[in-house]
Amino acid sequence: MKKPVLVGILLFAALLALIVYSSMGTSTHRVEVCMQFNGRTSCRTTSGSSEEFAERSAITNACADIASGVTETLACERAGPVKVTVLK
Repeated sequence: MKKPVLVGILLFAALLALIVYSSMGTSTHRVEVCMQFNGRTSCRTTSGSSEEFAERSAITNACADIASGVTETLACERAGPVKVTVLK
């Protein structure tokens, strides 16, 4: 096997290992958030490296489900959650 091919395979394996390692170790906090906007309700559960990050991600995901367009999504996110449950 040629040296450049071997180096490429090793770099790819190292990158894959880094992705797997970083994705497994960051979900130390788990949060469920329920959002209500324009008469619709959506609850989402997310994980993150901090409780605040997990909550922010859940708010974004829930608003993406019940709001349409940038203006409505931003208004939904500013409205604040109806319910926040820390799971982990």
